[in-house]
Amino acid sequence: MNETCNVTLDARGLDCPLPLLKAKQALNRMEAGELLEIYATDAGSVRDFAVFSEQSGHSLLCSEQLGDEYHYIIKKS
Repeated sequence: MNETCNVTLDARGLDCPLPLLKAKQALNRMEAGELLEIYATDAGSVRDFAVFSEQSGHSLLCSEQLGDEYHYIIKKS
């Protein structure tokens, strides 16, 4: 993904539900259309961010595993 993210959240080392809660807090401070980049190590975050995006209306543009880490990009609706 080549888009520049507006905010980067480092949630590595945090267990469920903290990566999702930190992401929600960051999104609340952002404007519609801005991009939030998240790095996490919690395997449960894959499901959490997928479900959150469906329910919240935000777009999950990227969900990938990079070694032992997970990388997400969410576009605020």
